[in-house]
Amino acid sequence: MKTESNRRTFLQTTALAGTALLLPINRLNALPLPAGKTPPITADEIAAIDAALGKKGTYKDLEQVYTTPLPRNDLKMKIKGEAVPIPFGFGGWVSFKKTADGKSAMVMSDTVLQMEEVNPLISAAHANGLEIAAIHNHFFYEEPRIFYMHIHGMGTIADLAKKYAATIRDSKLFPANQPAPSAPNPVTGKENFDLPSLDAIVKYTGTVNGPTYKYTVGRADLRITAMGVEMTTNMGLNSWASFAGKQDDAHIAGDIAMLQSEVNSVIKTLRAHNLEVVAVHNHMLGDEPHMIFLHYYGRGNATTLAQGFRAALDVLGKASMSGMKM
Repeated sequence: MKTESNRRTFLQTTALAGTALLLPINRLNALPLPAGKTPPITADEIAAIDAALGKKGTYKDLEQVYTTPLPRNDLKMKIKGEAVPIPFGFGGWVSFKKTADGKSAMVMSDTVLQMEEVNPLISAAHANGLEIAAIHNHFFYEEPRIFYMHIHGMGTIADLAKKYAATIRDSKLFPANQPAPSAPNPVTGKENFDLPSLDAIVKYTGTVNGPTYKYTVGRADLRITAMGVEMTTNMGLNSWASFAGKQDDAHIAGDIAMLQSEVNSVIKTLRAHNLEVVAVHNHMLGDEPHMIFLHYYGRGNATTLAQGFRAALDVLGKASMSGMKM
């Protein structure tokens, strides 16, 4: 009995000590955001980003986020031996946003890499004062094999733009290292798919990008913060679905942004709609509450695939922790 009592005391003391050690980090990440809108990125700061990357991006005023797309147009991608377009899910991006108090800013990026490109970019990011948040797959069956690396950092907008540009300058990600754009495909997603029908199912309006059609859906029901920055749709806090192929023979690939309590309900829903679960992982570090992202893939009639995506969205905000009880 004495041994058991000592063991219980040790476990209680260890647990309390561990909690005390974790509190400063948790408090740092969970600091309340000041009231009001995130300060905007100025015209001079946008010019600094454009100059560093050699490419213009897009400013989302509602989120105060500036995003530059980084497609891998040098790649010729196939899934199960069938060619798929780069906009289907093989384009990266980099976004900039200020902290709520305006004293600092964040860079957040998702990069598309072949296996041999991963570790050189890790070294380049660290050499330039940036950090790695995640490395993982988004697809099964793709050729060549592709990995996605999430990079982030904090500082001023101008300094972050310089650091990020220096990080990717020797890689295929850098816009100047990409091939000249090819002639646009005369057949777009508008011709490939029944857009009104898909929009009615998903209950959102998608975006035509070349031969593909994509939905991007934020988490308006959540307020997620990381390092003093409110994470929003264009900072990577979103669920999406991209369609390639034709209405009656389509590919779907996408991502679902979930709280931990929602993960298994989403997995069950996707499998019930015959969609393949490809990966479950984080994209960010220091986010409160912590978000999990699930990538999925499917093949079939676009209507049926869209119904699976909509069903997964319907789970969000409704799942409980009951399935996680021990």
